[in-house]
Order: sequence, then structure tokens, then C-alpha cells
Amino acid sequence: MTTLALALPPSLACEIDEAIAVLRLSRPRKRNAVDDEMVAGIGACFAALPAEVRAVVVHGEGEHFCAGLDLSAITAHDAPEGVFHSRAWHRAFEQIESGAVPVIAVLHGAVIGGGLELAAACHIRVAEPSAYYALPEGSRGIFVGGGGSVRVPRLIGTARMLDMMLTGRTYGAEEGLAAGFSQYLVAEGTGFARAMEMARRITTLAPMTVFGVLHALPRIAEAEPRTGFLMESLMAAIAAADPVAKERLQSFLEKGAGKVTRP
Repeated sequence: MTTLALALPPSLACEIDEAIAVLRLSRPRKRNAVDDEMVAGIGACFAALPAEVRAVVVHGEGEHFCAGLDLSAITAHDAPEGVFHSRAWHRAFEQIESGAVPVIAVLHGAVIGGGLELAAACHIRVAEPSAYYALPEGSRGIFVGGGGSVRVPRLIGTARMLDMMLTGRTYGAEEGLAAGFSQYLVAEGTGFARAMEMARRITTLAPMTVFGVLHALPRIAEAEPRTGFLMESLMAAIAAADPVAKERLQSFLEKGAGKVTRP
């Protein structure tokens, strides 16, 4: 692996493994709690990814993925400062969700508050049995500010998020898989290897297919049906016209390669 040529805070590390970038939250003594410097570093990292990077894996050092916002960062904020602080998180996490490449989060230990908001901004979430999910903001007299009220309900539904914030409910890894916090649950200690395996497969996909999945699909899903159908037709035509897609389709027709089989 080579280190990304970017000055990051000590709480973050980013390395490039061929076409995969690996971003590590590296503040284990604070359970990888996120402060302002770390948020800025996350946004800068995704904005500066080299063109050859085709997928990103995000994971946490130590026993936890991320225990959320470092609360010492907001105790002195007045209302305008609180708005600007929240918007800084939005900008950073928008670089993840709406960036050029798919992002896979490896979840273990605490995935709470801002940590859950970070995970929700990623496209695929691979959890280990130690992972647990919570939104403790309600019990602390605050409200989510890192995009959670937009992204988390898309994963688990508004009613579940409402319950978590009002009652302090915590979900374990198995219950979280069923609820939609993660798409995968793997054996303890294997999440990173599984995420890297998935990332390598993603790097082989046709670029326009990836673009369609990341940028067209979410908008189609939210659109009025007739608008969605039209957007789908346009994206399907653009993707199929890509030279990479034409080559792969021809290869499939000639060799019968890549058939889908039962799991």
C-alpha cells in the first residue's frame, strides 16, 4: 500500500492498495469519536482521491468503528455556530455519498450517533457480531446533525429512528442486519477482508454502470414514477453504449461467461 499524498490529521490514515483506497479512523482511545479536524480530514480525503481509485473501504482502528461526535467540540457553540458545524459534516459526508466511487464501511463495536451517520453515508455496510447501533442524541438534549435525519430513515424507516432517539434503544448486529443498518453480517474479525474482497470486485465493473448505480439509482428511487422510468431509460441507454459494456456483452454472448448461479 502507498499513503495518500495529502496532509491528514493524526486521527485519520488513508492508503492506496492498487485501485482501492483504505481510510482508517485512527483515534482508538476515544473510540474513534469524531471532532472538527477529523470531519474536515474525511471530506478532504474523498475530494483528493486519485483518478485510479475505483472503491473505498472505511474502517475503525481498535475495538470500535466510531462512537460518534466528540461532544467536547460543541459545548461552547451558539446557534449560528451549531448550524455551521452541522453543515461542515454535511459537506464532508456528501463527498462520500455523492462521490465518484462506491464506499464500503466495516462496522464493529460502537456505531453510534455521528458514527452511524458516517456509516449511513457509505454505500455498503459490512458488520461484525460486535457491532451495535444507537442514536443517544435525544438523551443528551441534542439532535442529529451529520445528515442522520435524512440518511438513517432511508435505511431503517422513520419509526425506528424515532424510537431510538426517544427511548435510547440500541440494536445489536443481528437485529441491525434485519432492520437495515447493514447489508452483511460476517464473522468477527473478518469484516475488513470481506470488504476488500467486495471492493476488488467493484473495481472490475464498467464505469458507467457504477455511475448509474451511485448517482442515477437514488434519484430514480425518489422520483415520481413516470420521471423515474424516463431517467431509467436514459441511464440504461448511456450505460449500454459505453465501449466497456459493449465488449463485456459481446464476450458473454460468445463465451457464455459470467452466468449467475444460485448462492
